[in-house]
Amino acid sequence: MGKKKTVLTVDDHPLFREGLKSLVSASTTFEVVGEAGDGQEGLRMARELKPDVVVMDLSLPDQSGIDVTRNIRSLLSKTRVMIVSMHSKIDYISEAFRAGATGYVVKESAADRLIQGLEAVSRGEYFLDSALSLKVAKKLMEFPEKEVKITNARYEALTPREQQIMRLLAEGIPAKKIAERLFISPKTVENHRTNIMNKLDIHSSIELVRYAARLGLIDVDLWKG
Repeated sequence: MGKKKTVLTVDDHPLFREGLKSLVSASTTFEVVGEAGDGQEGLRMARELKPDVVVMDLSLPDQSGIDVTRNIRSLLSKTRVMIVSMHSKIDYISEAFRAGATGYVVKESAADRLIQGLEAVSRGEYFLDSALSLKVAKKLMEFPEKEVKITNARYEALTPREQQIMRLLAEGIPAKKIAERLFISPKTVENHRTNIMNKLDIHSSIELVRYAARLGLIDVDLWKG
């Protein structure tokens, strides 16, 4: 039997990490060599262990799993990252893949699809949990081209960071939560918000939502009712 491929798990819930470890230990192909409960520890252990695959949660206590994924991929080109998260919205999925993840599994189906996902990403393939709808999968495949085709001059005048924060604001996410997700201060988010509103000549949150919806940047169904 060949050497098992190594896995590092990064999730702030010990019981869930234990469940992942049990699933992996039942496999003849993989073994968990480390566990981390936050992003900083996850990055440190990734540097130290250089695992074949990192299983990453998005909601970590100190920073976003997307930022940790981006840092790991910039430092360890051979290490693959597979997201296992409770979030199934297209925004989270697309951001994760843009950050360098090559697999995405929702937590509720991890028991059935974790090993399948690990096998795919460790071969250098992309893996998208089949529990996610075909509609989401199609949107994911379209997102790079869709963003490039946005021609609104005012939107294009925004910096990449402003565009990112604009989408989050348009989804109704509070500045404090955005700050936590992007690992910046709430004051910085508010400064970006002011710049965004000025550049777009928009004067209220409702106008911002309508503007983002017209560009197809958010799911308008989220705002019904």
